[in-house]
Amino acid sequence: MSSRRDVFKISLPLVIGMSTTLVMTFTDRVFLANYSLDAIAAAMPAGIVVFLFYNFLADTAGYINVFIAQYTGAGAQDRVGRALWQGIYFGFMSWIPMLLLSLAAVPIFRLGGHAPEIQQLEVIYFRVLCYGAGFPVLSAALSCFFTGRGVTRPVMVIHGVGMCFNIPLDYALINGIGPFPEWGVRGAAVSTVASFGVMTMLLAILVFTRNHEKIYSVLSQRRFDGRLFRRILRFGLPASLQFSVDVLAFTFFIFMVGRLGKMELAVTNIAIALEGIAFRPLMGFALGTTTLVGLALGRNRPDEALAAARATLGIIVPYFGLVMVVFILCPEPLIMLFKPRNLSPSEFSTVLAMGRTTMRFIAFYLLFDALYMISTAVLKGAGDTRFIFLSCLLVSLGTMIAPIYIGMEIFHTGFYYAWSCVVIFAIMLAVVSVGRVWQGTWKSMRVVEREFL
Repeated sequence: MSSRRDVFKISLPLVIGMSTTLVMTFTDRVFLANYSLDAIAAAMPAGIVVFLFYNFLADTAGYINVFIAQYTGAGAQDRVGRALWQGIYFGFMSWIPMLLLSLAAVPIFRLGGHAPEIQQLEVIYFRVLCYGAGFPVLSAALSCFFTGRGVTRPVMVIHGVGMCFNIPLDYALINGIGPFPEWGVRGAAVSTVASFGVMTMLLAILVFTRNHEKIYSVLSQRRFDGRLFRRILRFGLPASLQFSVDVLAFTFFIFMVGRLGKMELAVTNIAIALEGIAFRPLMGFALGTTTLVGLALGRNRPDEALAAARATLGIIVPYFGLVMVVFILCPEPLIMLFKPRNLSPSEFSTVLAMGRTTMRFIAFYLLFDALYMISTAVLKGAGDTRFIFLSCLLVSLGTMIAPIYIGMEIFHTGFYYAWSCVVIFAIMLAVVSVGRVWQGTWKSMRVVEREFL
């Protein structure tokens, strides 16, 4: 049976590794906020739009984590290399749609209706991230070789190296330090792409070794396997669409808030950046839970899979209780980190006042999002991906996208109404996904071919 020790062994390195990506994103937002209000106002909408697209691709490639976990649990080691290569091929293919997407940057952000100077910065940031979008997809696929087998420390180390490379380069390229040009938002995007490129290269070096070839056939099984590739897409695409729908709902929310004004958009961007501090560790525990569920189901032990989910919840619920206390009782020091240097004290006092209330919404959202993430991690580890996609689609349309549009466009509701919809969205997702886990249909599901079990 899985215990908290098992969860920590697999999930904690993932939490640390993903937290380095959080630190990169957080420092990027702080540097841009200190650089100018326009820069931070533009970075979040542009970043979340490109994230919507390339995260869909990275999540699809990353779903081979479940295949590798179930193959490993079933003792089919030679299938690990074959599954890995299908993810790598998908990673290279992903560059094509992202390069095409970069051509549509201007009309995309024109639809947002933001101020012209914000739109110009959004286009710059978006295009650079599109040019390098293949690197996160490839790194997601390569990371699965380790995470799918429950060997998560190498991924943690590689992410740490990427963070150490990114932060000084980010600061230098935004502000023009030393020999580096002052590129502002362009510099932030370039440093992000360069960091993912470094991480991809280092992961490839660690994966393709003689020992790994001997055990897992990471080189000899590089042939494209159409049957396995389609099987990965069959389960991976709905899982990716689920997260993409989630991000799309937030993208819509951010663009609608941006219509209220530059101040409301900046406050929302700051609040979401702070939310990411708590959310990123949750992603590590969710991926660890998916791996533990996949390994258990590969051994035909659904009882161990359920025990892993319970042990994870025993860790993260107290953690998010503490986060709620911090966000509700003392948000001011956190918001102060984002004070722009060109904003007057009176103007920033408005940001601070709005930010205090917004952080309360974030606190309650995170608690229910934690329940949602862990329950869907169980379903993903089994292969119940079509359900989580369809449920997320219906809930996002019914509790977030439609209510926000109707409320703001027809009844002219304001900033806090939109944030109330976000909290209701999280509550409904948690109720639906926890109910599905409790039902137990997932226990008989598998993603790998039955002949390997």
